[in-house]
Amino acid sequence: MHKKLFIPGPVEVRPDVLEKMSMPMIGHRSKDASAIQRRISDNLRKLFYTNNEILLSTTSGSGLMEGAVRSCTAKRAAVFAVGAFGKRWYEMATSNNVPADLFESEWGKPTTPEMVDEVLATGKYDLITVTHNETSTGLMNPVDEIAEVMKKYPEVVWCLDAVSSAAGSKIEVDKLGVDICITSTQKAIGLPPGMAMCTFSEKAKLRAEKVEHRGTYLDLLALYKYIQKKDYQYPSTPSLSHMFALDYQLDRIINVEGLENRFQRHKEMAEVVRAWAREHFEVFPDEKYLSNTLTNIKNTTDLSVADLNKKLGERGFQISNGYGKLKDKTFRIAHMADCQMEDIKELLSVLDEILGF
Repeated sequence: MHKKLFIPGPVEVRPDVLEKMSMPMIGHRSKDASAIQRRISDNLRKLFYTNNEILLSTTSGSGLMEGAVRSCTAKRAAVFAVGAFGKRWYEMATSNNVPADLFESEWGKPTTPEMVDEVLATGKYDLITVTHNETSTGLMNPVDEIAEVMKKYPEVVWCLDAVSSAAGSKIEVDKLGVDICITSTQKAIGLPPGMAMCTFSEKAKLRAEKVEHRGTYLDLLALYKYIQKKDYQYPSTPSLSHMFALDYQLDRIINVEGLENRFQRHKEMAEVVRAWAREHFEVFPDEKYLSNTLTNIKNTTDLSVADLNKKLGERGFQISNGYGKLKDKTFRIAHMADCQMEDIKELLSVLDEILGF
């Protein structure tokens, strides 16, 4: 029996999107391949509210995160973490011999503009990484406030992990001044895992030109140059199946559902799950910084999350345990991609029945 997924990715994928994954192959050096990549890039510019170039990568979001910190740190990276995935960015930097320092917030607390200002005022850093939406804690960082601080440091390249929020929350890349904004297919965009995308600013390009050892496969400057030289082609063989589905899905998101409608739907689903969590448990992160794409719920009644998920599985549903050190201390309900309000209400009704509420 298929379990309907309410986990922070992979997400449920619409049958019509899945169908696009099985389209016949085309040559990846053909004009048709270029046309698909160009349409994807144009639509991602709309999704990210940017005029910057778009890079595609046949990796998960982690690939472009690693590529960004390696390709664009000339001096030293300041990595801000609000959970497990921000910390992973630091591990990527150090394992690639990129000088970096980690600035961690307590889990459930945000990266504040004051923290960023204090770190960048030292003058030691020429790149920062920030997590927009942290799935391990269910927290969304105040990027609008951080953006105001970043105006004081125009020489610093700003990398933003929007893997679990892009297409579920409005991120105005150019207005914020973000140089590299990263997402991937298996979260709020609503595709199977396997491809990542990012914006790439002129500032990021100029910085990458000064970095000698950028790697090969994840060299963002190489991806950028290939697009310019070959008119929207990919330097190695891309996942064409993902590109067919992404092309179709972005058109549906932008021209059928509409971006503002999509963002509003995510907010409304989030509010319903939060209200349920407050009634029966507690939400885990600081109430001022709640994610619109998943809710992390404090396990205040010491229930067995594994047993709960087993009972949910028997009824055709799956939620997520707490991540890392929060395992069994919290559980997480995702409400992203093409999940609808009736899906959320159905899940909560089944949870009420199992838990005896």
